[in-house]
Amino acid sequence: MSLAALAGVFAAAFLSATLLFGLSEAAVIAALQDPNLPRGFVFLVATAGNVLGAVVNFVLGRFFLRFEGRRWFPVSQKGRARAEAIFRRYGQPVLLLSWVPVIGDPLTLAAGLLRMPWLPFLIYVSIGKAARYAVLVWAFG
Repeated sequence: MSLAALAGVFAAAFLSATLLFGLSEAAVIAALQDPNLPRGFVFLVATAGNVLGAVVNFVLGRFFLRFEGRRWFPVSQKGRARAEAIFRRYGQPVLLLSWVPVIGDPLTLAAGLLRMPWLPFLIYVSIGKAARYAVLVWAFG
């Protein structure tokens, strides 16, 4: 088993969840082409990295909003406002869509801003992100 490949999958998944350029799908699909990598490990590592990246957004929303507007901050003010409106309208289960490009990352930030409890956040985000990688493993594994 290649730890470097799994580390690459983790890093790509983590970065993808923080609005940085990560290309997690491409990393997962590439890793699935290696017959020496267990499909389950690829799935678990990608899911863990992406969930951890979402946790970073949650923490930023909860504790570090004063940095909004800085270039490194993962969500624009416009994206945050849109995510907060969606979050307020549909409630906590909307985090099942945290994997969706463009809206998913701001949703995880909005969850922190709106002081969502930690455990439901983690459950909804984990289910959504795990489903995304399960589909990739099923389709390309």
